[in-house]
Amino acid sequence: MANLYIPEEERNLSPAEIEALDKRRQWGLTLQVIGGQFAFFAVLLTLWSGQDVTYSPPGIHPMFYYNILAVVLAVVFGGWGTLLKRGRPEFQSW
Repeated sequence: MANLYIPEEERNLSPAEIEALDKRRQWGLTLQVIGGQFAFFAVLLTLWSGQDVTYSPPGIHPMFYYNILAVVLAVVFGGWGTLLKRGRPEFQSW
């Protein structure tokens, strides 16, 4: 009997295709971790960017720009990693 927990398109894969699928999911997890790290740094940068916007001359706000960059990179890496990690894993730890 077929394992109904595996999506329909993943049930009849060759060993090479399974290897590529596992590699894709590993990269997805790696990119999600990088996105999480950027999100953490964006939270830390929020303190400095608020002070930077308040006390820096108009138009010169490097910490604010770093904070915006960190938020954008967190969203991009997190979304890209989630896209690559789609599907059900072979083994679950629950």
